[in-house]
Amino acid sequence: MNDQRRKAISLLLDKVTEMRTTVEDLRSEIETIKDEEQEYFDNMPEGLQGSEKGDKAGSTIDSLDTAVQAMDAIETELEGAETALDEAMS
Repeated sequence: MNDQRRKAISLLLDKVTEMRTTVEDLRSEIETIKDEEQEYFDNMPEGLQGSEKGDKAGSTIDSLDTAVQAMDAIETELEGAETALDEAMS
């Protein structure tokens, strides 16, 4: 591998690492909001939990949980990309 391609791979590796950090931060923010919504739902009187307001909170929790799972998958894929790029540098 020539120096130009090595530098290009190194720059890509830096970008992927930066992206992974961003995804980790986003995942954490989503999880915090999900936990707050869960606490809100859990502290609702039982009668409200079964109401439209409770249903909306439950749907929001489910959607945020799906987003957390998606971020987990993205993190895993970015880790794989980091490993592959790192191996390409060897």
